[in-house]
Amino acid sequence: MAVALAVEAADFAGLARYGLFGALRHQEYLRRSEEQLRALHGQGVEVHLRVFEAGDFEDYCDALGLDPRTPAARVAYAGDPELAGEPFVYTGERLADLAPVLLDDHRARVRMSVACAALLDAVGDDPAGQRRLTSVMRYVTSAYLALAEGAGEGCHLLTLRCHGPEDGEELTSAADVCVEAGSLRPAGRDTEAFCVTLAAGVAAGGAGAVLLHGDPETGPVVRGWALAGGRLRPMTVHEVFDELADDAERGLPFPPGVMPRPGFPLPDVPPAGPSSSGPSSSGPPPSAPPPSGRPSSGPSRPGFPGPRKGGGPLG
Repeated sequence: MAVALAVEAADFAGLARYGLFGALRHQEYLRRSEEQLRALHGQGVEVHLRVFEAGDFEDYCDALGLDPRTPAARVAYAGDPELAGEPFVYTGERLADLAPVLLDDHRARVRMSVACAALLDAVGDDPAGQRRLTSVMRYVTSAYLALAEGAGEGCHLLTLRCHGPEDGEELTSAADVCVEAGSLRPAGRDTEAFCVTLAAGVAAGGAGAVLLHGDPETGPVVRGWALAGGRLRPMTVHEVFDELADDAERGLPFPPGVMPRPGFPLPDVPPAGPSSSGPSSSGPPPSAPPPSGRPSSGPSRPGFPGPRKGGGPLG
């Protein structure tokens, strides 16, 4: 069963114009929704949640010719398969605890939808394109694992900004990379979005940059890699500093006391088999999910909110 939740007050207000919630106020709506979700969960019903976005719902209804005032439109939107990534399964949590996690998950899925569309545009959908897609994802997986290995122990932050070769749409993503006792923690939705976004930049052959912000407990070290011609190359110290300065001009905070460092070499060709060195994990980061025919609306060009600052990589 799929359920769309108007988690944010602004979306609730926008959707209330269509009479979807009767006379309920937002907090009362959330309270009733939680009661219904817990009842369904208690009956053994698996519920898939998604964020009920006013603007995206209106676009969805317009694209499919649905009346947004009807229950059928709401049900169709809740179960829309075009949003990238695996469903968000409700497991009995309180909505107060669940809402921030659901919002982060939703925004990562929006990023994946946008990146998937760019990736499929870059590689094409013929057999040659499928082979290229496989090659790109193998390279991205290899690069991600090498970044995690080079980062070492602790929780680090990866940020990515890239665009197509001819003033293409700018894509951004960010993900925490945590290595504990030599083992890479299981990848979450933010890592999946990061890898698909990097794959889109690699496949398009555009320009971009990846920054690795070291664990704050070990010092504000930042390393960088430039994306060009479908490959990542290590940045110099000067280039890392310039990239941080560019981010600051875009409104992102400049890390206090930052220590720019050159990037370390990354593999150019993915290894033929599993690596015997570096942080172990239960598997590589997820490969590209199926392409989204109708990417969800929402900001496709946001900056890098920090996963460590009260939210996921898209906060």
